[in-house]
Amino acid sequence: MSKDQAIGGAILLVCVVVAIGYLVTLFYPTWLHTIGLIGNSSDALRDAQFWIIAIPVFVAFVAILFIGAWIGWTMATTPPPKPIEEITTETPTNEDKPASAP
Repeated sequence: MSKDQAIGGAILLVCVVVAIGYLVTLFYPTWLHTIGLIGNSSDALRDAQFWIIAIPVFVAFVAILFIGAWIGWTMATTPPPKPIEEITTETPTNEDKPASAP
């Protein structure tokens, strides 16, 4: 197994564990009380369910804004292309090329 494959396998494993933890916490937040992370009150469970939804929504929202900002930055800093008329006048036609000797 190459180094790239090992890194890919580690990324896959981390993503699967996080996805399982996310789904378990979303539908069964009382396990957080079982391991001692939150209290057993209904407010604590409701708060856990709120944050398990709010954090990924916030991250996705910020990621979309970042992508939009990156597109805007790229468009603002890229020089405009040459007009088509300029490009067509620069390309030589067959009549302009010298004839090759046989």
